[in-house]
Amino acid sequence: MHRPCVIVKRFESPVTRLLLACLLAVAACFAPIMTWGQDQGSSNTASLQGSVRDSAGHPMAGAAVYLQTEDGGRARFIKADTAGRYYFLSIRDGIYMLRVEMSGFSPATFGPCSVVAGETKALDLTLESPKKIPSQSSSPPPGKASSGPPEFFDEPQFTVAGVTDGTNLGGHGSNTIVRTKDALAKDIVSLSVSPDKESRREPAETTLRAEVARQPDSFDANHRLGKSLVDDGKASEALVYLERASKLKPGDYPNSYLLAMAYADAGQYQRARANARALLMVQNGDKKNQADLHHLLGDIEEKAGNPLDAVREYQRAAELNPSESNFFDWGAELLLHRAIEPAIEVFGKGNQLFLHSARMLVGLGVAWYTNGWYDQAAQRLCEASDLNPNDPKAYLFLGKIQAVETTLSDCSSERLARFVKLQPDNALANFYYGVNLWKRRTKPDGAGTLMQAEFHLKRAVELDPKLGVGYLQLGILYFERKDFANAVSSYEKANKAAPEMEAAHYRLSQAYKRTGNKLKAEEELQLYNQISKKKDEEVERERRESRQFVYTLRSPASSSQSQ
Repeated sequence: MHRPCVIVKRFESPVTRLLLACLLAVAACFAPIMTWGQDQGSSNTASLQGSVRDSAGHPMAGAAVYLQTEDGGRARFIKADTAGRYYFLSIRDGIYMLRVEMSGFSPATFGPCSVVAGETKALDLTLESPKKIPSQSSSPPPGKASSGPPEFFDEPQFTVAGVTDGTNLGGHGSNTIVRTKDALAKDIVSLSVSPDKESRREPAETTLRAEVARQPDSFDANHRLGKSLVDDGKASEALVYLERASKLKPGDYPNSYLLAMAYADAGQYQRARANARALLMVQNGDKKNQADLHHLLGDIEEKAGNPLDAVREYQRAAELNPSESNFFDWGAELLLHRAIEPAIEVFGKGNQLFLHSARMLVGLGVAWYTNGWYDQAAQRLCEASDLNPNDPKAYLFLGKIQAVETTLSDCSSERLARFVKLQPDNALANFYYGVNLWKRRTKPDGAGTLMQAEFHLKRAVELDPKLGVGYLQLGILYFERKDFANAVSSYEKANKAAPEMEAAHYRLSQAYKRTGNKLKAEEELQLYNQISKKKDEEVERERRESRQFVYTLRSPASSSQSQ
């Protein structure tokens, strides 16, 4: 649920302001207070406070209230006190979103809220009991197994209204977490598999070519060779055989579908679009084929640079045939173009419908992380790894996230330990578990943990000598231990394995300084500055060229609010 944020500015007399200050001081002793990078009491900051109540007006003690900048920065949270009150003091100017969660109630999002320095803002929040709370478990309730095709059980609570460029995303390109979020969204798209490519593989290309040479007028021979070439990424070569097959049997649906796909893969979007739409007009109520064609049109429009048309086609495909793949690809498209909250909704519903889909949970986890909710993200990724412990995908997403985060979740440590136990010869399993152990070095058993971290990091680079990040992390470990000679050696190996990894150049510069090699230290620092500038420019260029969805959120019974 998403609701507009109406800020009430309070004008108090001096006596009232004094009384309010006293009350806030008392509250500070008993309620957790969030600071936002400023000292309390600064005239450059503001306060946001209010109450959380249910629809009957009862205070919601213990409700979790999250505050997050509108650009998707890290969320902070407090719990409402026994009177249902919450307080966010010393927050900066800006636009914020509020989210409230309470067991037994539907989560609600309020915002955007404009906060101005020097003012005390008041916002009372109301949670409404849902008519039906969908199960969030990873398996059906005891004795209740899902059967038959799922149905799209309600209308989506968002509308994608348009697109804009990506220059207003907030954050700078050099921010590691920002880069990680962008990269993870692209990785999610790579988990998509088109309906056609889920079918069996054809024999070797040479065998199929020989068959076409023997029977040039055979529909089957031309179709099979064309399909094999499309699957191998040779769409332009496939067209001659698929077009010939189409002339031999004009009404064949699989070949016509594949021909439209090949046109799209070859960059002939107008032909691809025309063929797909022509096929769509003759399906006569076959919802499965209609859904597949809308999905194909989504693929075509995305490749053609029309993401708004693409996401609408993916949505239509999911409505006609709410299959796991259609839901996943719809959510992936939303996430790719930074419609984060809609992506969370779609992946969340997909998870409810397809309880055993690991990639749906991975998509949901990445969407939560992109929205700044690390704990939620880690939990979903851990659940995904539990569904198929031998599949590395969920672990890799979990490892990428924990590598850039300062805090660790308990579940991530347990799952990454399992990953390396199941796949001891996997370089990335050793690397991510080594990073996890290194981040836990400050705990009581830190010395033993650090030795384990070193073992797994060494094992990672032994298994993959080109793993630059492995050498980098080893260098960090040695530098912290004040073993500067080994730190220099590890950083040098990192630079050799991954010359464009700017962090290794910077850290090598610092290590050279510690060993007295000022000339090399200056050279590495210059390289770091050059690479950083280049990467920042690349990120900014990609953002300018990227298309970000503009969307509205709405509650089931209320009007929409622009996001």
